[in-house]
Amino acid sequence: MTAEALHGPAEPYKPGLSGPGALLRAASDAIPPSGLVLLAIMSVQVGAGFAKDLFSQLPPSAVVFLRIATGALIMGLVVRPRLRGLSRADIGAGVAFGVTLGVMNLSFYEALARLPMGIAVAIEFLGPLGVAVAASRRRLDLLWVALAGSGVVLLAPWGSGASRINWAGIAFALVAAICWAGYILLSASVGRRFPGTSGLALAMIVSCVLVAPAGIASGGTDLLQPELLLIGLGVGLLSSVIPYSIELEALRRMPKRVFGILMSLEPAMAALVGLVILGEVLQVREWAAIGCVVIASVGASRSTG
Repeated sequence: MTAEALHGPAEPYKPGLSGPGALLRAASDAIPPSGLVLLAIMSVQVGAGFAKDLFSQLPPSAVVFLRIATGALIMGLVVRPRLRGLSRADIGAGVAFGVTLGVMNLSFYEALARLPMGIAVAIEFLGPLGVAVAASRRRLDLLWVALAGSGVVLLAPWGSGASRINWAGIAFALVAAICWAGYILLSASVGRRFPGTSGLALAMIVSCVLVAPAGIASGGTDLLQPELLLIGLGVGLLSSVIPYSIELEALRRMPKRVFGILMSLEPAMAALVGLVILGEVLQVREWAAIGCVVIASVGASRSTG
């Protein structure tokens, strides 16, 4: 779940790793920044696709644990966050950031287990969309709210033909959306309180501790299977480490407004990845709903630029 690109009202704390980012920078200079954003989006969604495919062997909470543990381990080794010199308020902000990150990922993966990928991501995207609209004072933004709301209404399982979409999945996706909005807002505070990416590293460790009991209890000894550990490592790299590093490089070379507009394509990319990797064929009504959310997000990003 990506989860995880930010475009909020304040200058956000951009998640990423300085080490991998530096390694990727030389290779990425030949790629235009818009191409880097699309690569990051694809990486996140391919990671989510592999994660959902893993649900046949591990419960969602166990897959979340593998994903977050991978990110926490890599960031902990690279960044090595230190608590010395931080106030209780600083540490509290970092812990809240980590709890939000953990609940967001758990909720999103539970939604992913119950909904097609494109639909789960479209609903989750209401979080950053809401933050962007709340930061604006333009009446035009009410149109984007109405358009996004129309998309959710189209996705709701009103009729018998929507049996693969259930209210529990929608509820989990909405919880993930709320957490994503909180993640964006907390990121600004954490970015001011912590040097570099140490705040995110601390948050990753906190979220790993938070999801570990559920992940280990549900996964059991299956978590020790080498092939599942390898896939989990791949999910963690594709969903967190790689896209965060690519996004940092893209943001270095392009305006935040343009970055936000391009990130609005994420629900559509999720639907395409779901089709290719998981064979999830969406109905016309569902594509229309995803289109509503994408257009609303693009409009909100332009308004807040």
